[in-house]
Amino acid sequence: MGTSGKKGDSETVLITYHVQSGKENEFQKLLARAWDIYRNDGLVYAKPHTVVRNTEDGDKTYFTEIFTWAKSPDHPSGDVTALWGQEQALCEARDGHRGIEGGEVSLVTGK
Repeated sequence: MGTSGKKGDSETVLITYHVQSGKENEFQKLLARAWDIYRNDGLVYAKPHTVVRNTEDGDKTYFTEIFTWAKSPDHPSGDVTALWGQEQALCEARDGHRGIEGGEVSLVTGK
């Protein structure tokens, strides 16, 4: 199921990361490293790629990331799986939400 119209197996995703207090800088560095690995391995398209940082419940940080997988990451490499484990370890369940949430979305602007 593609969203770009170019490749049938690409997918644009919106992911929210509920980061543990005090782990924000470490998480931001990990997110940048993950992006570098995704790009070097040809797993994602360069655009769109947007990361925003905000707070909820007064002072709890979360990040939201939007990007497009060049192909669905159904069978990620060991490096990618390890990165995802590290991301999960820096996040926390919050207010009924999992530490990391998200999924496929339809890109409306920026096509």
